[in-house]
Amino acid sequence: MTDIFKPSVTVAAIIERDGRFLLIEEETSEGVKLNQPAGHLDPYESLEQAVVREALEETAHEFIPTALVGMYMSRYHSKSRGTEVTYLRFTFCGHAGRELDQPLDEGILRTMWMTRDEIAASASRHRSPIVLQCVDDYLAGHRTPLHLLYTHPSVFEGGI
Repeated sequence: MTDIFKPSVTVAAIIERDGRFLLIEEETSEGVKLNQPAGHLDPYESLEQAVVREALEETAHEFIPTALVGMYMSRYHSKSRGTEVTYLRFTFCGHAGRELDQPLDEGILRTMWMTRDEIAASASRHRSPIVLQCVDDYLAGHRTPLHLLYTHPSVFEGGI
C-alpha cells in the first residue's frame, strides 16, 4: 500500500479596512515574502480558532472571523529544501479588533495595509500563488457562513 496523501492544512485572514488589506511581510527560506496573516492548523483547535490565533500572532491584532471566503489548494516547490508540499487553505474574512502591545511572531518583519492594486503589483513577492486570488474572491463577495464548519468535540479532547 502506498502512503496516504496528506496536504498541509492552513488558515488565512482577509482583513479589509477602508479599501486596504492587512498583510504581513515575513522572512522565509525563499527570502522576504508578503502574505495574509496565515499559518498551520495546530492539534486540538478548530479552523476558526486557528485563524484567530494566527492573525493575533502575526499582526498583534485581534481577529473576529465573520465568514469563510473559500477553500484553496495549491502546490509549492521549495527550491531551498528540494521538496514539494500541497497546501489546503481555508481563508476567512472578518474584522480587526484591538491592536495589542505584543511582539509579532518570529520571522514576521512588519504588517502592512495595502490596496488590491498594490497587492497585485507585488505578485512576485507573494508567499503563495493564491494570495491575490483570495483578495479577489473577497472583493467579488464570496462568503460562506461559518456554521458550515463543524468541529467535533473529539478534536479538543485529543481523540475519540
